Amino acid sequence: MYKQLLRPDRLRHVPAQFSWVDHRLVREGHLRHTTPEGLALYLFLVTVSDAQGMSYYGDTRCAEHLGMDIASVQAARCSLIEAGLIAYTRPLYQVLSLDRVSEPEFARRGEARTLAQILANTGEGKS
Repeated sequence: MYKQLLRPDRLRHVPAQFSWVDHRLVREGHLRHTTPEGLALYLFLVTVSDAQGMSYYGDTRCAEHLGMDIASVQAARCSLIEAGLIAYTRPLYQVLSLDRVSEPEFARRGEARTLAQILANTGEGKS
């Protein structure tokens, strides 16, 4: 199956250190911008995604692997999107590069957003 990058401008690369889990998550404070459930989902996605950070794992499979309910997975996904760590268009996740993350995407653009916009961005507003 062909996978099209959701955010080609944020394609991740193997960091200079030894692993896919980038030390800048801690050094630059990215962990403070998400929930513990978001961190669990982020680690899962980093682990199962391909070299471009892409993954097709659905909510049910993520929930099973992480010992969460689906609502918790959806909330975790929302926190990661807001933190600028992942992109999501159902059914595809992309773990994003940390190179251009300084604050949540919507805040960087100076936008206020409605709940409907947030849900549409996380895939929850789609049927």
